[in-house]
Amino acid sequence: MRNLTDHINTIDPTGNIKFTDEKEEDKQIPFLDTLLVRREDGSVKLLVYRKKSHTDQYLNFGSHHPLNHKLAVIRTLLERCYSIVTKEDDRKKEEEHVAKALRECGYPPWTIDRVKQDTVEKSLKDEAKKVKNISTKVWLLCHM
Repeated sequence: MRNLTDHINTIDPTGNIKFTDEKEEDKQIPFLDTLLVRREDGSVKLLVYRKKSHTDQYLNFGSHHPLNHKLAVIRTLLERCYSIVTKEDDRKKEEEHVAKALRECGYPPWTIDRVKQDTVEKSLKDEAKKVKNISTKVWLLCHM
């Protein structure tokens, strides 16, 4: 692994990009924003990964930015949770972590509730579109 990392690091002559390799510790290994956790049964669950130096500092709600920018911060954090975390109880813990961090940055509860509701509605609409597309394809195939 070390030779591969050393080789990849020679590709960028400016030295602006540096690759590192991680070793598994306590049946866990970070990869980008994801923490892969090896379970006792051999399966893997995924969690959101934050470096030890991460501070949970996000755009302060009291700042002079448009509301849609502030809601986008929430949306990004929640979508990361929903797309990465594989177990429901872990997803709930991650949502609680996000909510706590955002409260510390001045976000009122209604903002998080609004983004969650928007996310659910978007998911339902996307699912309905998929079902409609499948139904249309099946109908076309049956009537050819």
